Amino acid sequence: MNYHKKTVKDVDVKGKKVLLRCDFNVPMAKDGSGVITDDKRIRAALPTIQYLLDQGAAVIACSHMGKPKGEVKPELSLKPVAQRLSELLGKEVIMAEDVVGPDAQAKAKALQPGQIMLLENTRFEPGETKNDPALAKAMADMAEIYVSDAFGAVHRAHASTAGVADYLPAVSGFLIQKELDFIGGALANPKRPLVAILGGSKVSSKIGVINNLLEIADTIIIGGGMAYTFSAAQGGKVGDSLLEADWMDYANDMVKKAQEKGVKLLLPVDTVCGDKFAPDANIQIVKTGEIPDGWEGLDIGPETVKLYCDAVKDAGTVIWNGPMGVFEFPAFAKGTEAVAEALSKTEAITIIGGGDSAAAVQQLGYADKMTHISTGGGASLEFMEGKELPGVACLLDA
Repeated sequence: MNYHKKTVKDVDVKGKKVLLRCDFNVPMAKDGSGVITDDKRIRAALPTIQYLLDQGAAVIACSHMGKPKGEVKPELSLKPVAQRLSELLGKEVIMAEDVVGPDAQAKAKALQPGQIMLLENTRFEPGETKNDPALAKAMADMAEIYVSDAFGAVHRAHASTAGVADYLPAVSGFLIQKELDFIGGALANPKRPLVAILGGSKVSSKIGVINNLLEIADTIIIGGGMAYTFSAAQGGKVGDSLLEADWMDYANDMVKKAQEKGVKLLLPVDTVCGDKFAPDANIQIVKTGEIPDGWEGLDIGPETVKLYCDAVKDAGTVIWNGPMGVFEFPAFAKGTEAVAEALSKTEAITIIGGGDSAAAVQQLGYADKMTHISTGGGASLEFMEGKELPGVACLLDA
C-alpha cells in the first residue's frame, strides 16, 4: 500500500466547498440526555477544520455515529456533536436535518467560505455501509474537494469513506496524515530495532498482524490471553485460562517461523493466576505452563514484566497493540502498567495501536509520553496486517 498521499496542504481550497469526513463517533451518556461523555474525537478533528476555515473553504463535515443500520434514530443524531463543535471552534456549526436530503442540499448550496455545516449521521442512509454509488454521488455533488480525516473508519469501504472519492479529488486531513506517517513509517522504514508488543485475548484476531510483523520486526512480544494458546501448544498446563485450541498448531508454526527468520519471539515465563475471573480473586504466581486446575492466568508475572521491559529499553521503534492482562481489574493490571511505564521511559518512537492499549495508556496517565496514539483500533490493526485500507487507497498519491 502506498502511504504517500496528498494532504489538504497540496490543494487550493480557497472559496471551495470541501466535504470533510470526520470521526465523530463519540460516546454518549446512556440516559438519552444527549450528553457527550468524551469529546476527544471532536477535538482531534479541530486542526484540519481550523486549517480549512482559515484557508477560506466552506466546510461540509460528515460522520457516522453508532450503528443505526440505515434507520433514522434520534438518539444517534449528530446534533450534540454540532453543539460541542461550535463551542470548541467559537463559531456556529450549521446543522443539517438529513444527509443528502432537501435540507442538507439547501444548506450546502448557501454555505459561504469560512462557514461550517454538519450533515446528519451518514449511517441514517441505508446506502452508506453498502457504499452505494448513488449516495456517494449525491454527497459529492454538494462539494468540490473531498478530505478524509476519519482514520477510525478507513478500513471500511463506505459511501462517505471511499465512495465519494470516485467523484471528487480526494486528499487526507492532518489526522490521517499523522497515522500514515507514524504507522506507515514504522512498517515501511522503521528505526531499528523494531519491537512489537501484542496482547489481547485472542490469537485468532492477531494472526494477520503477527504474520506481517514476522517479516518486519526484530522482536515480537506476546502477552494477554493469547499467550495461553502458545503455552498449551508447547505442552504447558493452562488450567481454566483462555485457550483457542484450534489455533495451537498455528502458534507452534509462528514460533518456528520466528526461529527461521531470526526474529526474537518472547513469551511469558510466569503468570499471575486467579481462582476466578473477578477483581477480588485469590492470587498466585506460577511458572508458565504450570497453571493448576481451577485457576486461570489473568496477567503476566513479575519475571515476564522484567523480561519485556528490558526488551524495549534499547528499541528504536515500539508498536504496542493489546493489554498484557485483565487491566480493568487493578490486581491484574500490573503487567499492562509496567509496559506502559517502560514505553514512557524509552528513547524509542512509541506507537500505540488504538483500542484497549490506547485506553490503558490514557487511563494510566502516560498518554503524553507516547510518540503516537492511533485513533483507530480496527483500522490500525488492519494497517499493521499490511492490508489495503479502502479509505486510504482512494486518496490521491503524493
